[in-house]
Amino acid sequence: MKKINLLLITGLLIFAANARAQDIPIWEKMHYLSEEEMKLPHDNLKDFYPTDPPDHPVRMIGEYEHMQSVLVRYPFGIPTSLIVEMSQNCGVTTIVANQSQQNTVSSIYQSNGANMDNIDFIQAPTDSHWTRDYGPWFVIDGNGEFGVCNFPYNRPRPNDDDIPIEVADHLGIELYGMPLEHTGGNWMCSGLNQGASTVLVWEENQSMSHQEIQDMVDDYLGVIEYHVLPDPLGEYIKHIDCWGKFLGVNKVLIGSVPESDPRYADFEYVADYFAISLCDWHVPYEVFRVYTPGNYYNTPYTNSLILNKKVFVPVTGSTYDSDALAAYEAAMPGYEIFGVMYNGWANTDALHCRTKGIADIGMLYIKHMPLLGNIQLQDEYEISANITAYSGSALNPDSVLLFYKSGIGNFESVLMTQQIGSIYRGVIPYQEEGSVVSYYIHAADESGRNANHPYIGAPDPHEFTVLQMIPGLIVEPDTLLFEDVSQAIEGLNVRIYTEGGEDAVIDYINLEEWDEFYWWAEPVVDFPYLLPANDSLILTVYVGVPVDQLIDFVQDTMFIECEGGDHEVLLLVNEDIVSGIKETTEQISLSIDGIYPNPFSNKTYFDISLASPENISVNIYSNKGMLVSNLFDGLLSKGTHHLNWDGHNYNNVACPAGIYHLVIKTDRALKAAKIIKR
Repeated sequence: MKKINLLLITGLLIFAANARAQDIPIWEKMHYLSEEEMKLPHDNLKDFYPTDPPDHPVRMIGEYEHMQSVLVRYPFGIPTSLIVEMSQNCGVTTIVANQSQQNTVSSIYQSNGANMDNIDFIQAPTDSHWTRDYGPWFVIDGNGEFGVCNFPYNRPRPNDDDIPIEVADHLGIELYGMPLEHTGGNWMCSGLNQGASTVLVWEENQSMSHQEIQDMVDDYLGVIEYHVLPDPLGEYIKHIDCWGKFLGVNKVLIGSVPESDPRYADFEYVADYFAISLCDWHVPYEVFRVYTPGNYYNTPYTNSLILNKKVFVPVTGSTYDSDALAAYEAAMPGYEIFGVMYNGWANTDALHCRTKGIADIGMLYIKHMPLLGNIQLQDEYEISANITAYSGSALNPDSVLLFYKSGIGNFESVLMTQQIGSIYRGVIPYQEEGSVVSYYIHAADESGRNANHPYIGAPDPHEFTVLQMIPGLIVEPDTLLFEDVSQAIEGLNVRIYTEGGEDAVIDYINLEEWDEFYWWAEPVVDFPYLLPANDSLILTVYVGVPVDQLIDFVQDTMFIECEGGDHEVLLLVNEDIVSGIKETTEQISLSIDGIYPNPFSNKTYFDISLASPENISVNIYSNKGMLVSNLFDGLLSKGTHHLNWDGHNYNNVACPAGIYHLVIKTDRALKAAKIIKR
């Protein structure tokens, strides 16, 4: 009893399952194919059909966001005690074959103490219990409507392949058919613009180029940056959830093995890859590690389930279990961490594979670009957020609060006021130099829902440090409003200058990526740039084209970083110019396609496509905006042209590993850019 109480006090609960609860065949334990299935073609689908993608801007829901239910299938692949626990604070949607099975499962749930108010069923045939792999992917379209994205499941299991259709019908929401063979175990997304998979997605869609796959996940899921990575685990399945997991917008968990393990370099590669990659908040990912050195059955720790404010981690009785749970506690403060023991777990098939969150289609969603890192000392710090109640309920006006504190003090709150539409603004007052400021945003609506940004709120808030870095730095204007097509294409000026007799060092311009285009500064200067006292620098900022997703970025921010801090410039776009820009850009077409390999070691290849003859300049820039190499200057004819970069700079010296920008510009002020990782 003392041991159980201690576990409960520390927020850890171990669920045990009777080893006789299920006699799982070895092929199912391997999460692979039966002998019969091996004889079937992979296109053994039932009712999949492709559709047009959702209206843009589209956003895919991340696993860490609020779920109204969790999808499981009977016969179960998880312990009943886990289902009972999940039902206490969240819905459980169980797939059963018929009414007889539903009656059986209802009886099991009732006798084990499930919250029956949170239980519902879908009656449909299935072939397996891997709801993660074949289950629905949830998106929100440009009209604010939820939908299910369906895809050809990469197993010849036609009943499983139809489950997204059944779920969409059950919820009464739109169904989209994305003709990309895939599986949920090989997919994770940030909830904003990024997603990740292993190279399995390329191997299973060989009729498509890598760029076509990127374009498809952008079209259907709103994933602008798709990280396709080698599989370090070295097992048959090549699913990303066997070794990695997004824990939030800015956090990723990666497995680790000892240096003596032949896979050590492969695991370190993917960890380093994320450590130098910028998340959607424009800071490097926080990379957390969990030790996974064991054999096939005893360290499946990345194959966990995040369900609202709880995290369920598969454990096996291994000596590494306690360290794994501690790794989650360190990475996810404020969450309840549960260890779930079961006799059916394997490193390639565990809890994540057998459960799938169903997004809350009435969620309260807060969109906010946080202040992070070192921030220039200011009189006040403006915090703005776009808050949407998808339930259709009104926000409680006195509930939209900005909580902040300095150091280890207590949180104070200020009311955020409505600006335009769903935009709310709050202000953190003056903070002394050297202060470490923590903050989060809270809101509630009349449906009874409430939300924080970041999701967990006070236990793990946003954090920035106030520093007096460059006295007298002034940026004008603080706000750029593009009001017509010519301004959006030709740009508006930002003037940076200093007062007080001190020089300023501008470290770099942090660029906002829109699809394959960027907010960019003209002319590109070599950074760091020394700005003499009382002198000024004028940079021209314009909207990259085409702008298929422009409406999603009606408001965004450019940061000018100086001496480790930054100044904020608010960028606004008048929605009325969208159609005009599209009409203009239809006549001017420039694109970069098929960068491969990316990341690369020795050489990467890419295609430039032109709709008409153009004088172009092809350059490589570092992540700080410095020119690394000029690959081409001159006239190119209409059509597709093949180029490459060998990773060397203009002095023919090999560039270090890192993030680089391939930038192409024409005489007509048209620019395209892509990220290359070396």
